[in-house]
Order: sequence, then C-alpha cells, then structure tokens
Amino acid sequence: MSDKPSYLGLLNAIANGESQAECYLDAWAQTTPDDGVRQVISTVALREGEHGKAFAKRLCELGYTVLPREDPKFDEKMTIAGDKHLTDREKFEKLGFSPAERSEPAGPDFFSRMFEDKSIDIQTGALLGRYIAEERDSGRLLTSCYRQLCAAEDGPSVTNGDGGDLSAQLGRIEDLLEKLVGKKARATR
Repeated sequence: MSDKPSYLGLLNAIANGESQAECYLDAWAQTTPDDGVRQVISTVALREGEHGKAFAKRLCELGYTVLPREDPKFDEKMTIAGDKHLTDREKFEKLGFSPAERSEPAGPDFFSRMFEDKSIDIQTGALLGRYIAEERDSGRLLTSCYRQLCAAEDGPSVTNGDGGDLSAQLGRIEDLLEKLVGKKARATR
C-alpha cells in the first residue's frame, strides 16, 4: 500500500490551472478601458494566483512539487486577453466566462465531486473548501459583470421577472417611435 495521497493529481491540476488563469486575467485587466471590469477581473486574477500558490504550497507540505502541465490553449487565451481591439464582452465569450459558456449541469457540479475522495486530509479539505467557495463567488462576480456589459450594449432586458427593466425597455420603444414618427412627418412635408 502506497503512502502517496490519491489526490495529488487534483492538487497539481488546480495549481497549474489557477496560475495560468492569473496570467491571462492580468493581461485582460491591463487592457480593459472599463474601471468596473478591471476591478472584477483583477479581483478574480488575484484569487487565481493565490490559489495556484496555495495548492503548490500544499503539494510541497506533502513532500511533492508541482509538475508543470501546459494548457494547449494558453497562448490563444493570452492573445485574446491582451487584444485591445476586442471588447470586454467579446473576451468574456471567447475565454468561456459568459454564463452560456459556463452553464452548470443538473446535479452535483465539478467542485462537489472533489470531495468524493474520502482520503483527503483535514488541511487539504479545508484548502479545497475555501477554493471552491471563492471559485463559486468569482463565477458570480464574472456573471454579474458580463450581464452588466450586455445590458450596457444591448439595453436592459427582462430576465428576473420583477418587471424592473420592462419600464426602461418601454421607454426606449417610446423614444424610437417618437423618432420614427418625427422622420415620417418630415418626409411628408
């Protein structure tokens, strides 16, 4: 029987993935012209970097080191993130951070399955718990930011059923109708 923890691969994958995400999110934060987007992306980038280091540290404490695993799409992600010609909305979509790209399957999510390994020690379990909570919060931050960008570009839409955006939509429709009627009146003169 081996004393090697069964969850080393998981820790290694998280350390690599989070460290790489910090790089391209930092590139994005440096290129966005929007202060609100920069705040959200910088927050998430800092979390990703901290996660990468925390999991590398945990591997070290267990007597192992991070085995580098390059993401084959890393260069593409860096190019997208640093592209000053893409809008922030386009970056969300191309990098897979829009809600449609991150839709959750029915049933337990990816993070819940991390605890299926019953041999996880207490310290690693605590680290995973914090990581999961922060990842879910980062997802909420990114979703909110994306929706705000969409609302700014497309105008408000009714998505939550409370009617709050409906009056704004009706106002825009009325403005458009007034412009249309004004153009028609000028054309018949």
